[in-house]
Amino acid sequence: MKGVQFLLGFALLALASVLAYASDPSPLQDICVATDDLKNGVFVNGKFCKDPKKAKAKDFFYTGLDKPGYTANPVGSNVTTVNVEQIPGLNTLGISAVRIDYAPYGQNPPHIHPRATEILTVLEGTLYVGFVTSNQLNNTLIAKVLKKGDVFVFPVGLIHFQFNIGKTNAVAIAALSSQNPGVITIANSVFGAKPPISPDFLARAFQLDVNAVKSLQAKFWSNN
Repeated sequence: MKGVQFLLGFALLALASVLAYASDPSPLQDICVATDDLKNGVFVNGKFCKDPKKAKAKDFFYTGLDKPGYTANPVGSNVTTVNVEQIPGLNTLGISAVRIDYAPYGQNPPHIHPRATEILTVLEGTLYVGFVTSNQLNNTLIAKVLKKGDVFVFPVGLIHFQFNIGKTNAVAIAALSSQNPGVITIANSVFGAKPPISPDFLARAFQLDVNAVKSLQAKFWSNN
């Protein structure tokens, strides 16, 4: 009986450990500024950290988020990323930010952040935004039109999008709950994969004609 209780307790502890690390872990020190100096750095959470006594203000600073991004591209949007790659001091702090610029009728195509929840604030313009729940919730679309000052949340790992439905440029700022949230743009990943995924497989998966799949793959390859 004691053996069964021990195994049950161990299983619960293991499950709790998995859940505890479902997002960026909490830091165990004040700061852990990322560095490329492998000789003198200490490896923590995907990055090497330099001696905290050598940290400077520039390690926690970024400038230029006031500048509009280039939107003359096929999707009509631009994402300016501010994560641990731009601000080394973000390492282990579990947060990052982006600025998103949208041309009139531009869009941030359906994508996911595998490691972060996102909270978005509209600074200018009118956006139609939304996310789709998982299969267990019947792939329900939850969407809303946002105007200046409105805020919307996209849960971690769910497909979401933004679309500028106005005739003028739009701007949004978003915060994400990871120092490096990652992004997977659905269409680019599926139809632009290198080497390509079998067109026959994709045709059946998406219920498309195989020639349509090949055409999509050609377009996404040419854009990469």
